[in-house]
Amino acid sequence: MNDVLAMVDEAGIATVTLNRPALHNAFNEDVIAELTALFERLGADPLVRVVLLRGTGPSFSAGADLDWMRRMAGYSRDQNHADALGLATLLRTLNNCPKPTIAVVHGAAYGGGVGLVACCDMAVAAEGATFCLSEVKLGLIPATIGPYVVAAMGERACRRYFLTAERFSATEAQALGLVHQVVPADQLDTAVAALVKRLGEGGPAAQRAAKDLIFACANRPVDDDLASDTAERIARIRASDEGREGVAAFLEKRKASWVRPPAGDK
Repeated sequence: MNDVLAMVDEAGIATVTLNRPALHNAFNEDVIAELTALFERLGADPLVRVVLLRGTGPSFSAGADLDWMRRMAGYSRDQNHADALGLATLLRTLNNCPKPTIAVVHGAAYGGGVGLVACCDMAVAAEGATFCLSEVKLGLIPATIGPYVVAAMGERACRRYFLTAERFSATEAQALGLVHQVVPADQLDTAVAALVKRLGEGGPAAQRAAKDLIFACANRPVDDDLASDTAERIARIRASDEGREGVAAFLEKRKASWVRPPAGDK
């Protein structure tokens, strides 16, 4: 059985599925390497519009595989550093993926699983989903996932949940900013489909540029350098083929060329 499943439909919607249900989709170094390569490939594929990340079985992801953790316990400091860089690379690759990414969360999202959610642009969770940053209970810290979880939940919330390792609900995750939408479990796919439809209305190049703009603006003072940089960004995209097409479509009251017609329409 493949630990990771991937498919791209005719609309360019890629679905990446953690497929270790018996282990609650816990991951090890092999799964991390496979996911890293997969997100790099999907991010570079011009036919891919959106990337969904989900899990099979009862959980989204329980974080680190126990067998992997046992091996890590015997590693030297240098071996642990090299091993941790693998997960850090995966998280950075997912966080920086140029395509819109959506975490589809059900069941448990623990430890590194929370990190995967935080690295996605959007997260939709089932009402019964639970979250936990459980590392300190093992005498560890949520280190490589830390930058992304702090960015998603904020420093104040992380001071509590990093230190207590307590579980929190999907509703609390939404209040903290980790999750954008919480729906009944039987409406999860419908909610995700609505989000995907909305994403399909945006220009692909504009979405990539918008995501890069967020990274460029975050935690920076609004000074002359940032003002000049943002002016250059809008000038560049206004003059692009996609920018010209989008404005023309708006003025002509028609759909832009990148918007797919509803199924069945010619």
